[in-house]
Amino acid sequence: MLADAIVVVHFLLVLFVLAGVPLVYVGVALRWAWVRSWRWRVVHLGAIVFIAAESLLGIACPLTVWEYALRGQPFAGGFIERWIDQLLFYDAPPWVFTVAYVAFAALVLVTWVAAPPTRQRRIRDET
Repeated sequence: MLADAIVVVHFLLVLFVLAGVPLVYVGVALRWAWVRSWRWRVVHLGAIVFIAAESLLGIACPLTVWEYALRGQPFAGGFIERWIDQLLFYDAPPWVFTVAYVAFAALVLVTWVAAPPTRQRRIRDET
């Protein structure tokens, strides 16, 4: 049960990271203020930088390791690799995913520059 909950959280994290970039561009075009939120953008950038760093350093995602441990299975590859294999029957070496993560992190950084976040100014009570 807990392992399944971890899969759901992991999926939502992947969805957040992947959908974040197009949402920024669509949001800028449609003038959605929240897509320029400093906090939202920092969390988004931090998530993909963390994922890319894990991959570059050869560190398994803690969520994946935890899920396998809860299922009583030996670790057998990353979350994305496993689901791509199950969904698309596509087998790629781990370096392909590392390149994809790093390239996506670069895209998030480019998006940061192309559509920069804005900081909210705090309104002070001047009494």
